Amino acid sequence: MRILVLNGSPQKKGTVATLLKVVADGAAERHKVEWIDVYDLETRPCIACMKCRPDWECVLPEDDAHIVGRKIKEAQGLIVGTPTHWGNMSTQLKLLFDRNVPVFMGEKASGMPIPLQKGKPAVIVTACTTPWPLNFIVAESRGAIRAVRNVLHYGGYRILGKLVKPGSKKKPQTSQKLLKRGRDLGRRF
Repeated sequence: MRILVLNGSPQKKGTVATLLKVVADGAAERHKVEWIDVYDLETRPCIACMKCRPDWECVLPEDDAHIVGRKIKEAQGLIVGTPTHWGNMSTQLKLLFDRNVPVFMGEKASGMPIPLQKGKPAVIVTACTTPWPLNFIVAESRGAIRAVRNVLHYGGYRILGKLVKPGSKKKPQTSQKLLKRGRDLGRRF
């Protein structure tokens, strides 16, 4: 099985990357894993032309969004990580998802969505500076998870689990318990 990791954090050695690495290491025990740092991609913004719906591909000139979209299609599983930005996913990850709507879903003539990645496994990873339990009460971590889960839901992915690190500002270190949980999640692929 080929697993694709999307690191939606601008910090290549930050908390999200650390958590993604342990999940990826768990998956790599049995599968091939490819890592993409989303902030390194050259990606034009979506222009909301909606031509990708009938054409099944973004009509903008070829850029990294097209290349990563093909990799998402080919992968048998996905590990998606993002820091929490205003209770949502990072802007660059959102941009990548916006540009790849036809990779995740098609549409019936009635306008009803068709999941195009149906049954593929996925894991969601996020971190935020808001401490526990406020990260869920005020919808910081919960909001980021919900946003990524929505994209994966429309694609038909089967969510194996999520890994959340709250309070990263005052407690940047990651506990051994959380690291073990991440490795175990990766082994579920």
